[in-house]
Amino acid sequence: MEYSRITSIQDPLFTQMHQLMQEIFPPEEVLEFELWKDPLEDPGIHVYVAVNNDKVVGATEYRYYEDFNVAMTDFTIIGVAGLGVGPFLANKRLEDLHKMASLNGKKLEGMFAEIYDPYRVEHYEFGGIKPMDPYVRREVLAHLGYKRIDIPYVHPSWNNDGEPVSGLDLCYLPFDENKSSIQSSLVVEFLKRYYSVLSNKPVSWYQMIEQLEAKDKVALIRF
Repeated sequence: MEYSRITSIQDPLFTQMHQLMQEIFPPEEVLEFELWKDPLEDPGIHVYVAVNNDKVVGATEYRYYEDFNVAMTDFTIIGVAGLGVGPFLANKRLEDLHKMASLNGKKLEGMFAEIYDPYRVEHYEFGGIKPMDPYVRREVLAHLGYKRIDIPYVHPSWNNDGEPVSGLDLCYLPFDENKSSIQSSLVVEFLKRYYSVLSNKPVSWYQMIEQLEAKDKVALIRF
């Protein structure tokens, strides 16, 4: 299996990846094909696909924030069950992120991720791929050490229509296993930067930010 970075919408592998995203994710979570041009050309956004026999069987997008010394996993897609795509992507991604942190003269602090709550998104089929099932994914991420950030999380729609997307939790993987909380200021600054590309965010998102700004720390809860 090959781990290949995509940096252009002209890459034939991107066409496969985008089609896979449409099969796996709900429509409001998939950026239009042409709108991927700038993100793919952004050196700070890392989009990789797992390729098996010239076919894209998985994909992941992530980024490393040098000033925060944390990462964000935007998404992970497992397109075929039984090939070990999930562990392959997770290991390659972590290897790359540790390398970036090392080049920054630091040891990676942690990683954010948005995780579907299976009790609120049972109607999503995720392409019928069992490893993408919210129950399975949540269990896997729990074993990896991810913890839920204890806030009522509001996710802005990538359609940039000002609508909130329900059914997601914001989680964090601390590389210090004993860490039971996270600085609210880090969460706030991360979310502001991460969603800066969206000009039309829901009112409830701004309310969430205000509530976070009033706190010093937020608890990290195990699943």
